[in-house]
Amino acid sequence: MKVKTQNYLLLITGLVLGVLVSIGHGVFAERDTAAASLPVEELRTFSDVFGRIKNDYVESVEDKELLENAIRGMLTGLDPHSAYLDTDQFKELQVGTTGQFGGLGIEVGMEDGFVKVIAPIDDTPAQRAGIEAGDLIIRLDDTPVKGMTLSDAVKVMRGKPGTDIELTIVRDGLDKPLQVTITRDIIKVKSVKSRILEPGYGYLRISQFQSKTADYLVNAIAKLKKENDGKLNGLVLDLRNNPGGVLNGAVAVSDAFLTKGLIVYTEGRIADSSLRFNATPDDVVSGAPMVVLVNQGSASASEIVAGALQDHKRAIIIGTRTFGKGSVQTILPLSGGTALKLTTARYYTPSGRSIQAEGIIPDIELETLQVAAAEAKLQPLKEANLSGHLSNGNGKLLDEDGDKEGAAEAEKESLAQSDYQLYEALNLLKGLAILQERMQ
Repeated sequence: MKVKTQNYLLLITGLVLGVLVSIGHGVFAERDTAAASLPVEELRTFSDVFGRIKNDYVESVEDKELLENAIRGMLTGLDPHSAYLDTDQFKELQVGTTGQFGGLGIEVGMEDGFVKVIAPIDDTPAQRAGIEAGDLIIRLDDTPVKGMTLSDAVKVMRGKPGTDIELTIVRDGLDKPLQVTITRDIIKVKSVKSRILEPGYGYLRISQFQSKTADYLVNAIAKLKKENDGKLNGLVLDLRNNPGGVLNGAVAVSDAFLTKGLIVYTEGRIADSSLRFNATPDDVVSGAPMVVLVNQGSASASEIVAGALQDHKRAIIIGTRTFGKGSVQTILPLSGGTALKLTTARYYTPSGRSIQAEGIIPDIELETLQVAAAEAKLQPLKEANLSGHLSNGNGKLLDEDGDKEGAAEAEKESLAQSDYQLYEALNLLKGLAILQERMQ
């Protein structure tokens, strides 16, 4: 499969502890530098405030600090995703595509002055500690979050691997705040995981979209096919708690399953922000039925993939409404090694839907449920249990394969208990595969 690459430095994700994901090679078109008319009165007010602080504030403040704070304030007031990146933050952003970084392993944003967890990243300290999508972090150790900027909060949460931090969390359904201690670590993100659910039915989990995610996906599918005599009858694509990543990664993953048509397009106020991405021929699973799992932790790049596959009727979407981050951030380098992360466009699904603040609505809504095995009961009496029963005429007794059937049933019950949404996705996938085969 041909994996597309684009020379745009575009972000469609929030702020990750330890990393900002992710970048391409950063080619920027020249912009019109013609100055608009300046708001003279407002600038005079700004100058007056600047002078008052310089002369009257209780402590002396450097000009650079005041101006950087003013820039941060301008961007913070725009939306939760625009930000000013100092030299250290910009460097972290530039190395973010490697998939290895230090931190807790959670994607975060701001809501009502508190840090909101968009999603924990797979196999990280945050996930192992039980952090969930939608959690509101109200205190970091003994420091209240209220009044902090998102960047300030992230700086507190970052730290030397092996050190602890206590998060105080407000979670829906709990009567009082929850205190969770997490040990910081070096985070190594494995973008794609795969396994066989049942013979012929594959499972792919994308935890985060990186620049090489589509390559990893193609390799994983080839491995699944090899384990199933070169063919898959169906595939479950799991995007739950996937906070996003690079736009190009989402486009390439969508393209892996689509053979034609629009994947996603973006629109903004400037020409550079208006882009269209189209699918190329070849489907890596040759048209096999697909089910995509999503939840409230599925954001930005995940929503692009889910929306494209849904609009093209290529997959059935199962789960809960997604996060609803439908904006694109562009990284604009500044002098001195700093940069702006500025929201420059909204993205739209092939049918023209903007999911900003709306999310992707699943075709089949299914909440996260916990099921338990029923108490053991006496098995019902069957013909095969009767002494001296007739054979079925096929040369074997009806209960000869009883042990195998019992083992398969036990395995299905185990999946239902450990991941009910995946269990239902597999059942639907098998039904789609059977229907597809009968219609051929």
